[in-house]
Amino acid sequence: MAANNIERGAEGEDTATRALLKSRYRILERNFRTPAGEIDIVALDGKCLVFVEVRTRGSIEYGLPQETIVARKRKRLCNAARWYLQKNRANESECRFDVVAVVMDDEEDPIIEIIKDAFRPDKTW
Repeated sequence: MAANNIERGAEGEDTATRALLKSRYRILERNFRTPAGEIDIVALDGKCLVFVEVRTRGSIEYGLPQETIVARKRKRLCNAARWYLQKNRANESECRFDVVAVVMDDEEDPIIEIIKDAFRPDKTW
């Protein structure tokens, strides 16, 4: 990944965090690493524990950011979330997976979409 993509991704996560805070989420963790993978943001939306995947793109020329979350990525996120829940003894918590899609064109303000309950774990995982 080129350095500018890494920087854009970090800026996208910062932008997503601000949008979530503005939407009254309470941020618990950022870039939480587990043996199963990384969770971009762990937050609370009311009493619901939310695992947030942030996807950032420079344009929508090749599709929307949220369209890049394929089944393999969703499975990894679910496994990381299970690890988080066990580690924090929160297995009984209500939880969901949200996606924050960020389009960052250098010429305009970012376009941010918070997609609540973006996907659910597949029972075969």
